[in-house]
Amino acid sequence: QVQLVESGGGVVQAGGSLRLSCTAVGDTSGRYVMAWFRQVPGEERKFVAAITGTGRSTQNANSVSGRFSISRDTAKNTVYLQMNNLKPEDTAIYYCAGVIRTWTSSSITDYADWGTGIQVTVSS
Repeated sequence: QVQLVESGGGVVQAGGSLRLSCTAVGDTSGRYVMAWFRQVPGEERKFVAAITGTGRSTQNANSVSGRFSISRDTAKNTVYLQMNNLKPEDTAIYYCAGVIRTWTSSSITDYADWGTGIQVTVSS
């Protein structure tokens, strides 16, 4: 079982930036895909971005393309989500997810491990 520990959330004004971190603790392989999803109360959890175990391939949702970028430090088993030009509609609880597989996926059902979530609030 892999534990995912998230950090870096908070409150920021529109147009500002935040960086989320997620560290995988436990037995992961070089093929551990990690991703970020977000959820607004009353709505379904939605895909934001994902990255392969090597960090060579990434996938972003259209809604954040050009503003958010995902990266990873394989030595630290940590994934980062850099969020720039934040908008009030980016306000949500952000969840880190992971699974052993080769390629990224935007499907929530493909991920086996989940963090507890971290709040991001963007004020207008």
